[in-house]
Amino acid sequence: MDPSNAEFARQWTATFPKVSAFVGSMVHDRNDRDDVLQDCAVAAMTSFERYDPERDFAGWAIGVARNQVRLYIRRKSKDPLLFDDDALDSLVQAFARVKKEESKKLTHLDYCIDQLEGRARQLCESRYSRDLKPAQIGKQIGMSANGVSKALQRIREQLRECIERQPSQSR
Repeated sequence: MDPSNAEFARQWTATFPKVSAFVGSMVHDRNDRDDVLQDCAVAAMTSFERYDPERDFAGWAIGVARNQVRLYIRRKSKDPLLFDDDALDSLVQAFARVKKEESKKLTHLDYCIDQLEGRARQLCESRYSRDLKPAQIGKQIGMSANGVSKALQRIREQLRECIERQPSQSR
């Protein structure tokens, strides 16, 4: 592998949770969000030769993502003022301030979700991957909406505890 491509892959992998959170804060449709994230990766990879290694990679990658979100909004939005440039710039600045430790927590969250089994995993996938409401989930698995909500609350607590138990170094 070309050393430049290897360096990009290393940097992109470490920064991806932050870029994903940034894009997800503005692109709520899961399929569109995935498409925009793919566009971000391609745009970042093709313009990596212009990246200044003296700058923070995460800030640079979020700048690339900002441009891709702008393109998405122009393509998809009937209201071109959904997010104006000032709002996008404010979000970019906010995400740039997110500490690396917070970014690591997103990686730890992925690990902790992978540790879920059985009904806990099913409930999480239904609620957060398929975006179903507790009432819809309850009908599918024979639980009340309140029971689903309480179970999800316990699962979120489990995930929080799992994240806190992870070592502070990145994996």
